[in-house]
Amino acid sequence: MNQEPTPALGVGLGLLPFIVLIVLYLYASDLRLSENPNDKLLPSFTSLGESIHRLAFEENKRTGLVLLWSDSAASLIRLITGIGISAMLGLIVGVLNGIIPLVRANLSPIVAVLSMVPPMAILPILFIIFGLGEVSKVALIVIGIAPFIMRDLAQRVVELPKEQLIKAQTLGASTWLVIIRVVLPQVLPRLLDAVRLSLGTAWLFLIAAEAIASTDGLGYRIFLVRRYLAMDVILPYVAWITLLAYIMDWSLRRLTQLCFPWFVGGAVKT
Repeated sequence: MNQEPTPALGVGLGLLPFIVLIVLYLYASDLRLSENPNDKLLPSFTSLGESIHRLAFEENKRTGLVLLWSDSAASLIRLITGIGISAMLGLIVGVLNGIIPLVRANLSPIVAVLSMVPPMAILPILFIIFGLGEVSKVALIVIGIAPFIMRDLAQRVVELPKEQLIKAQTLGASTWLVIIRVVLPQVLPRLLDAVRLSLGTAWLFLIAAEAIASTDGLGYRIFLVRRYLAMDVILPYVAWITLLAYIMDWSLRRLTQLCFPWFVGGAVKT
């Protein structure tokens, strides 16, 4: 546990699992295609490359759009909107729950109950209330991750050293000033951390909503072609979603490092 890898070794160890997966895929694909050249389950890299070129660089004859980019734009707008609303609600409710006992007594129970509700179970209700448009998809993301962010931030506020709050009040700070000058500076990096940890869940709810009721988006495209067993489309889309999620995760970590270096220095990297 006390041995740290060198930078070169760290990169090598990080790439090793990906290399193993690629080799295993190539072996399995070659094995299946040798038995059945028309097999669709594990397409060759050549077929994947042709599909990626068609999806990313050629206009669709029916819509006139480049499918990968139009689907990505639709999904990212929904995802970023849902995450943004969730972060705003999480920050407001989480801070108030953590710092003001009367608010905590009032809102904590309902936040706890909402966090236990399976969002997918109420998706039909969202479609009934908001229709099949964008609002229901964004609402599913918000319901899915906002309660987690609220509870996480509230707990972080409760864990702040009481001495800081008492000292600020002793110097004449009001509750509002304590929130602005003492609580928020310490909670904002934790908000970014909570949002980063919620990305996978947000993507899950987005893909589910798009698969059930949508006419565009990454999830819609995957579930549209699944009936044809078009793995040459599904696999690139899954890889693209994974890459987008990783870029968002990396961007949030980098933002935290730039804006709150003191927090990163004392945190465990995940």
